[in-house]
Amino acid sequence: MKLTWYGHGTWLIEIAGNRILLDPFFNENPASPVKAEEVSADVILVSHGHFDHVADVASIANRCQSKVVAIYEIATWFEEKHSVGNTLGMNIGGATELDFAKVKMVQAIHSSQLPDGSNGGVAAGWLLSAEQKNVYFACDTALFGEMETIGSVGLDLAVLPIGDLFTMGIDDSLEAIRLTNPKRVAPAHYNTWPPIEQDVKHWGDEVRSQTASTPVIVNPGESFEV
Repeated sequence: MKLTWYGHGTWLIEIAGNRILLDPFFNENPASPVKAEEVSADVILVSHGHFDHVADVASIANRCQSKVVAIYEIATWFEEKHSVGNTLGMNIGGATELDFAKVKMVQAIHSSQLPDGSNGGVAAGWLLSAEQKNVYFACDTALFGEMETIGSVGLDLAVLPIGDLFTMGIDDSLEAIRLTNPKRVAPAHYNTWPPIEQDVKHWGDEVRSQTASTPVIVNPGESFEV
């Protein structure tokens, strides 16, 4: 399983020749080294309705005929407002089997409204299982106690926001790591704009000293394997 971070909350997950995009935000993302037209996907996962997580979903989905998997309200919005022809609406606690992976929609604590003011349902995170690996994408969220239950499946990797202000910051992310207890942990949703700037080296040092997990830090456009 190969993961590439494109800055902010955008990830590409490659599994056995298949490509999953999480929260595609390229064209107006100052951290992204590529544009939306340079990226393809078989499946697009959407965590919530905010612009910086859905901006490029429709253009990629319609060009690539991607399946868009999201909370029911967001899936319906893309179908009705953006003519996305292949959507799957879900809700918290539900899971679906793709041809190459299982994805489960899990709780997140965050707001969710679509760019035109439409109801974005509730925010979510994702638990992805494939190739005998479990990867948890917390997406935009505050710290919450039920993270311990999510981690109880045995996580090979957790991806957590550290930017603060709109999501948990560094201190709460350390508690989230202790609750989920992943083998490795990667940061996201930081340094896109000044309000969410963080010292990621400091974060990595704190992870090593305060948790049993190994930090994985990459620059936008870089990849690593799980």
